Amino acid sequence: MTTPTTQRLRRTNVMAAALHAVSAVTILILANSFALPVSADFMAGAPGSTARQLVTFFSIPMAGLVAAFFLLSALAHAVVAGPLRSRYEANLARQRNPYRWVEYSLSSSLMIVAIAQLTGIRDVAALLALAGVNAAMIGFGWLQEHYEQPGGSLLPFWLGCGAGVVPWLAIGIYLVGPGAHVHAPGFVYGIYVSLFVFFNCFALVQYLQYRQIGRFRNYVVGESTYLVLSLVAKSLLAWQIFASTLAASTPGH
Repeated sequence: MTTPTTQRLRRTNVMAAALHAVSAVTILILANSFALPVSADFMAGAPGSTARQLVTFFSIPMAGLVAAFFLLSALAHAVVAGPLRSRYEANLARQRNPYRWVEYSLSSSLMIVAIAQLTGIRDVAALLALAGVNAAMIGFGWLQEHYEQPGGSLLPFWLGCGAGVVPWLAIGIYLVGPGAHVHAPGFVYGIYVSLFVFFNCFALVQYLQYRQIGRFRNYVVGESTYLVLSLVAKSLLAWQIFASTLAASTPGH
């Protein structure tokens, strides 16, 4: 970890923090009040009966949800560029960054909730489960860094991949299941495919790091790539959501 490298990373984190924060504020200022419900379909009779009671607990403002994952990223970048800079750089020298995984466990789980809701998933248990298994995936990425060294075992990584595919399978059922092609608008498919690709790019970076392939033998190359991927993935999701549902001129909102 040379001085030019640490200075470059600090500048990148400061810039990323500013861009995430500006995006969050811009979304909150420009977006409409579009919100999606969170509900539960309770039994109203014996198990197996058709008697049900649908209860809506609350609605999640989509602009607030988008702003939340932007602000979490802004906070994380600001912290490692400021008060926790020395610890951040010391961890990077040991080929670790626990702060990344803490932030991802929260921000990417909110992103999954947003994508799930846009595909029509509104059950509170389903949303909690999707967020939870996504956070578990991030946890396995953290364990990979904490317990393994580049060139060593990839067991935590593969366990994380197994957990990480679950939300995408669940959401995909709502897009390709019977009748789904009739109900889901085109932008939902665009969000699903584009974010699926970007989520897998994060996994690819860790794989390249721990197989020590090419430039990724240098851990800092992976760290820089994560910074860019995080900004691009969040921006891509946010502005697709904004253009399709949050713009003030969006029909029906």
